[in-house]
Amino acid sequence: QVQLVESGGGLVQAGGSLRLSCAASGRVFSINAMGWYRQAPGKQRELVARITRRGSTNYADSLKGRFTISSDNAKITVYLQMNSLKPEDTAVYYCNADSGPNNIDYWGQGTQVTVSS
Repeated sequence: QVQLVESGGGLVQAGGSLRLSCAASGRVFSINAMGWYRQAPGKQRELVARITRRGSTNYADSLKGRFTISSDNAKITVYLQMNSLKPEDTAVYYCNADSGPNNIDYWGQGTQVTVSS
């Protein structure tokens, strides 16, 4: 199994920045990719950004240019740098790991990001 622990959420004013971190432990050698998803109240969970073990990244189209995902493979930690935050970015942000040949999903507990106007 893979365990994921997120940190870095909080309250920020519109236009501000936050950096989220997600540390993986357990069977980290089996991780194919890690990413961030978010879920706003009353909405479905959506992909924010994803990074593969080889470093390939993809983003939600609406977030390109403001959010950046990166990883520290040595520590199996993934970061999400969020700039120019908007109130509509308010959501619970979840870390995800895609593991093994069957692409089993693991999820963190989530971290709240609130952007005030």
